[in-house]
Amino acid sequence: MNNPDYTSLVPHYTFADTLEEQETQLATNPLLNRMLVARDAMAGDPHRPIYHYVNPEHTLNDPNGLCFWQGRWHMFYQAYPPEDPRQHWGHTVSDDLIHWRDLPYAIYPNPERCCFSGATLVEKNRVIAMYHGTEVGNMVAVSNDPLLLNWEKVTGQAVIPIKSDDGLPLPYRVFDPCIWRKGDAYYALSAGQLPGPGDRRIRADFLFRSTDLAHWEYLHPFVEDDMFTLVGDDGACPYFWPIGDRDGGRHMLLFFSHTSGGQYLLGDYDEDRDKFVVTAHDYFNFGPAWPSGVHAPSATPDGKGNIVVIFNMNAGKPTPGWNQIMTLPRKLTLVGKNDICVEPAGDVTSLRRDHTYIGQMTLLANEEIVLESVTGNALEIEAEIEPSAASVIEMNVLRSPGNEEYTRITFFRDRGYRQNRGLPTTRQLSQIVLDATHGSTLPHVRPRPPESAPVFIEPNEPLKLRVFVDKSVVEVFINGKQCVALRVYPGLADSTGVSLRSMGQESVLTSLDAWQMENIYT
Repeated sequence: MNNPDYTSLVPHYTFADTLEEQETQLATNPLLNRMLVARDAMAGDPHRPIYHYVNPEHTLNDPNGLCFWQGRWHMFYQAYPPEDPRQHWGHTVSDDLIHWRDLPYAIYPNPERCCFSGATLVEKNRVIAMYHGTEVGNMVAVSNDPLLLNWEKVTGQAVIPIKSDDGLPLPYRVFDPCIWRKGDAYYALSAGQLPGPGDRRIRADFLFRSTDLAHWEYLHPFVEDDMFTLVGDDGACPYFWPIGDRDGGRHMLLFFSHTSGGQYLLGDYDEDRDKFVVTAHDYFNFGPAWPSGVHAPSATPDGKGNIVVIFNMNAGKPTPGWNQIMTLPRKLTLVGKNDICVEPAGDVTSLRRDHTYIGQMTLLANEEIVLESVTGNALEIEAEIEPSAASVIEMNVLRSPGNEEYTRITFFRDRGYRQNRGLPTTRQLSQIVLDATHGSTLPHVRPRPPESAPVFIEPNEPLKLRVFVDKSVVEVFINGKQCVALRVYPGLADSTGVSLRSMGQESVLTSLDAWQMENIYT
């Protein structure tokens, strides 16, 4: 029986092999011109971010294949072109991880029906993309031109087919893959599940090996000693990378569970047995992924021992013509053996303008203080606060003058315990909560439950908040150790205020800096 013809209806272009020729071709490319018109047409939407990446036309889903090639950052993503809304790999490029430039669609379906998620591997002379092709299996494509515009699929077929030749059940699942190289061989994970307690299933990643990218040998389930993920989790969108320095470094497996959201496993790569031995785990979602939550990761090493990761974020309100967005890139850093710090990555400070500074101020107990000089819905705020004996510290953003709408950031000091990593003592955690319950008065907005994340703050350490507000997204970084984010859709034009409150007892605002943020698309 012949396979269906899944040739895309989207125009496809072949580009030259030199950067100068490619730039000349892109300047008059009809597809890029169409994208520019579509982006301009949606620029007036009050909830469309101006400094977080949003694709130029129609809708998007998972980010894919984040990588650094010939001096530029490339991000791919599941795009749904308007004339053929099946997943293609959309494509954008950046010099600094912040200012993104649209490029034509990179990978088109056929023989697969849709191009689902996957990862990239950068080699000296090429970039390898491995992704899931629906209905056929996992695919490999390669590119070596300056802007990664031309892609060729290895064998033209699935290199890890979704069905066996004899029709018998496979001992593994063929789904979202990632790829790396060790010695003379390539290794790939394929995400999925294994039988678990009762009728439930548990997260699994199946390991394959190849010497030529075309022929793959199945080895075994890869992850060992995972006592952290939940029954019912799956391991979609996996990324497996080293983190930390060579002497004390570990490995991290980032993934998305359709049950409990984005998360990671931290451990040691036993290269002799080709097993990943897990010792720690944490989340990127602190609540459900839908609606308005952080979704799937795309991650790559930064060349300095850290990992850069970007997530898509789900919508919480119908927005005709578009829906999801990307988070700011985050830099993950290994601290000690089992702890991860998280900070913004890329040159986000280049977007700052119109600086406002507020010096030391006492926050009287139980009194909301509106910061009249700090307003806007595309802001960055850096605040340092000495909580003293206050029971709770609050910051409200996107606040209307009458307080009908506001998004609340709440810090609870010393709430709960966890076992100190690798030591017999315990340490007390604090909690950061991001709550958009009162973020919108619009009738069709679906507020999500508050994000509530643990963060360890030393006994004499001040609270340091770095808050990014961008139309319909709020991201909060806490002391460089934790991050919470969600989508929010204010319905009132004057929901642009910022306020502070110290509950129970007074505290001290040491300093606050705020900047209006520039539009990366103009």
